[in-house]
Amino acid sequence: MITRNIIAALLLVFTAIAMSAGENEPLPTANAVVATMLQRDAQRRTLATGYQGMRRYILENERMHKQAALLARVESESDGTKHFEVVEADGWKAAEKHVFRKMLASEAEASSPEIRATTQVCPQNYDFTMIDRELVDGRPAYALDVTPKRREERLFAGRIWIDAQDYALVKVEGKPARNPSFWIKSIHFSHIYRKSGPFWYPVSTESVTEVRIFGTTRVTINYFDYAPKPLRNSETASVRLQSGQSQ
Repeated sequence: MITRNIIAALLLVFTAIAMSAGENEPLPTANAVVATMLQRDAQRRTLATGYQGMRRYILENERMHKQAALLARVESESDGTKHFEVVEADGWKAAEKHVFRKMLASEAEASSPEIRATTQVCPQNYDFTMIDRELVDGRPAYALDVTPKRREERLFAGRIWIDAQDYALVKVEGKPARNPSFWIKSIHFSHIYRKSGPFWYPVSTESVTEVRIFGTTRVTINYFDYAPKPLRNSETASVRLQSGQSQ
């Protein structure tokens, strides 16, 4: 235990030293960081044919004394298109029908390549402002303010954090660029991502919605068992062939 504590302390010291050294270096431009992120994302997508995983949704409304939960399986194709399957649901039935299932349907629709191009975190949809370097989950990251170029529900205004080594999104906080309904006073959300192998997957989402009649509604999404989809037989044979040719 003592050895572990010493190692942990040394890691913190080395991280602090690295961050201190980095502070003396000029910050890259926001557009340069975003361009590198998009390039690295494209490279990571070539390493798998999509991914699969599980999600648990939990909704709580204190004023109505209501709770609901839903477990769903997600599968993403290589082009980013998502498919959802509800495994089980419990609690407030109205939340299952009017909140959870609508969230799944909306995300599935937005994952189509045509729509995703209009919502992607990129210069075509957002303006970026470099803020500073910060530590996120113990790793150096660039913090950028994000301003949508259009007032659309699927876009957001807020801040993103991009890992300074892998150039992957590690955190996103903000609110919709346009309020989706008169009945909703405000929405604030926070997404967290974490590295698993060469990939970065979501681990949690927290959103707080203030509704004029129903009060505060909190929705938490926990992501688990995320992994690349296994290669199909034809793809495996192709990989083996390419590997053999390179030797």
